[in-house]
Amino acid sequence: MQSAQVQALVSYLEQEAQPMIVLDTDYNILAANTAYQRQFGGTGQAAAGQKCFRVSHHYDVPCDLAGEHCPMKKALEKRGPDRVLHIHHTPRGPEHVDVELRPIFDESRSVVGYVERLATVRTASPRASAEGLVGRSAAFMEALSALQRVAPSMLPVLLLGESGTGKELFARALHESSPRANGPFVVVDCSGLTETLFESELFGYERGAFTGAVARKHGLVETAHGGTLFLDEIGDVPPGMQVKLLRLIETGSYRRVGGIEARHADFRLVAATHKPLRQMVADGRFRQDLYYRISAYPIHLPALRERRDDIPLLVESFLQRAARDGRALSVTPDAVRQLQAHDWPGNIRELRNVLERASLFADDNVIGVGQLPAPDGGIAPPAVAATAGDRRKPLSDAELARLSAGFSGTRRELAAAAGLSERSLYRRLRDIGAG
Repeated sequence: MQSAQVQALVSYLEQEAQPMIVLDTDYNILAANTAYQRQFGGTGQAAAGQKCFRVSHHYDVPCDLAGEHCPMKKALEKRGPDRVLHIHHTPRGPEHVDVELRPIFDESRSVVGYVERLATVRTASPRASAEGLVGRSAAFMEALSALQRVAPSMLPVLLLGESGTGKELFARALHESSPRANGPFVVVDCSGLTETLFESELFGYERGAFTGAVARKHGLVETAHGGTLFLDEIGDVPPGMQVKLLRLIETGSYRRVGGIEARHADFRLVAATHKPLRQMVADGRFRQDLYYRISAYPIHLPALRERRDDIPLLVESFLQRAARDGRALSVTPDAVRQLQAHDWPGNIRELRNVLERASLFADDNVIGVGQLPAPDGGIAPPAVAATAGDRRKPLSDAELARLSAGFSGTRRELAAAAGLSERSLYRRLRDIGAG
């Protein structure tokens, strides 16, 4: 591209609020608008001439040669725009960035350059964080990318995944990435509610509608006006209530229990379930018409065993939350490796519970292998288990000597592995001459 063309294009891009750069076909950054300079640091002149993959990823080769999706390659093949979620290096550290690349054509319809738009994802982090979504594995990135695509629309979203995969966090991130972010985010737990209670919670009721209704109550649909209504475990909605829920979604109107006035609903619908809704439709346990209404845009949330690479990040995030609550914990590398080897049928919820439980036994604020649950499912370290059936027999002198001789960790970690305090370990090793 000629210099005059680049300058004209940059002048046009200056009107855009989002960071944007101009690239040639050899991955060179030709110019950047002010929004890019403000968000990603430096100046347009400083970025000019550098390879985009070197600036964004610190790679020595293009993204596709480094095992990633390269939007430039895809845009050239498609001769149209391409979009991808990447992790970019920024002045604030690594961040999730939504990248959209559009080719520039000359008079002969040859591609002569590209315009790249970059939008930082604020609702998730590729680094440990005490708040929000955390992850950088391929499975996590796929789910986050799907969320970013649908967030600007009003399309109903159905989050599918096993229990404990973080469905409410994803729903909140969807809300915060949407045009309704300034509105309320209202959670409706559909499990364990009778049909009557579900209806009164969802739609509210008028005074005198039933015994005990001494005053008018606003329902959660009304509370969610202008925001997002999150129906968690929608597979548990009672059959009779499914009809009224379908009517609410189709007509956008409802009546309070005991009322006659039709009220207008204004919310973005997000639903979630761990149940097989398709099978439930086939079995007649879930209405087919309701299923198609709520599943316009399904997103599969990966199980923790599908994103083992994220476990160290999630562990560090737990430590940050603990530090925020006033406790400086750490986890040994051996313990992290053991956590990564587990299948986690309870997913992130189970991991959090295991770490919280282990922290109770970390008297020195270090969570080692000895503080983690036993492979057979025991719920406490052997030295402090609650019952005789859970208690491991104390190590004999010979067993302790063998453990000590072959142990490569610290004295503190050895004590944890042996089920002893550091002081008891010192005395035992001294007594058997293995200290």
